[in-house]
Amino acid sequence: MAVKTMVESIRETLADEMARDGRVMVIGEDVGQLGGVFRATEGLQARFGADRVVDMPLAEGVIVGAGLGLAMSGMRPVVEIQFLGFGHQAFHQIGQQVARLRYRSAGRHSVPMVIRAPFGGGVRTPELHSDAFEAFYAHCPGLKVVAPSTAHDAKGLLNAALDTDDPVLYLEPLKGYRLQRDEVPEDRFTVPIGKAQVVREGTDVTIVAWSAAVQLALKAADELAADGISAHVLDLRSLVPLDVTGVADAVSATGRAVILHEAPLTGGFGAELAATIQQECFYDLLAPVHRITAPDTPYPLAGIEEAYVPDQARVVREVTALMEVAP
Repeated sequence: MAVKTMVESIRETLADEMARDGRVMVIGEDVGQLGGVFRATEGLQARFGADRVVDMPLAEGVIVGAGLGLAMSGMRPVVEIQFLGFGHQAFHQIGQQVARLRYRSAGRHSVPMVIRAPFGGGVRTPELHSDAFEAFYAHCPGLKVVAPSTAHDAKGLLNAALDTDDPVLYLEPLKGYRLQRDEVPEDRFTVPIGKAQVVREGTDVTIVAWSAAVQLALKAADELAADGISAHVLDLRSLVPLDVTGVADAVSATGRAVILHEAPLTGGFGAELAATIQQECFYDLLAPVHRITAPDTPYPLAGIEEAYVPDQARVVREVTALMEVAP
């Protein structure tokens, strides 16, 4: 297996899938001639032509709406929203059309489309680019939401998303595009949508995370281990559908749960997880479920984002404090 960055894994998977299935196409802002703002689609238009890698106008509602029409017409489009923070401009299409069409048509129509969108902090983007709005979309029945944390899972989840006849929002961590490197099999494989993965075994406390926050949790777990605290780390991989059994098993194994994400506290997906853990693991809990999140403020300017996004020191500090709560 070759070691690849996450953006390499995504780009190569898109190329492989377009070669394998003529129905797969890519549409979005700057995805063709430029190769995407992060070069995730670099070289695809030269290889497959402008009819299958289509540069769209700067209008997210138009991009998603066009993808919906293509999906209903028998294609399997991969729609790129340049940043998840721009998704508000297409939310009426995603939430009211894309996610609901199978239900509204009583199963006569499916929507086999993937919506790719980078999100998250740590790369000093301008305003409106790094917002973690995944909870907005998890609240849309009919839409699957996945968030890989590794190059390996980026390939496996993208393949799985392209295989399903349901619409999938595929979230890519901005910080992980080039910083995250790991082994990726050359052969085609899938990672099941709706199946979490234990990425570190532990006995004292369970940290639940997704996307770039998983790597943060693992680094914090190393530091906690040096202080005698054994952290169990669960990578959700899929927010919708949620692996309720996987979450419950991971939390019950330690009795303490910490949820880590970059979105603001109020109404973040961590609140849904906390409610699920309370319902499924009530009698196993040794302490209240704890959330480590961004504050309830708009995403700040790049120069002060370190004060906004949770960091390793904060995770270690708050996990250590949770361990001191008596059962």
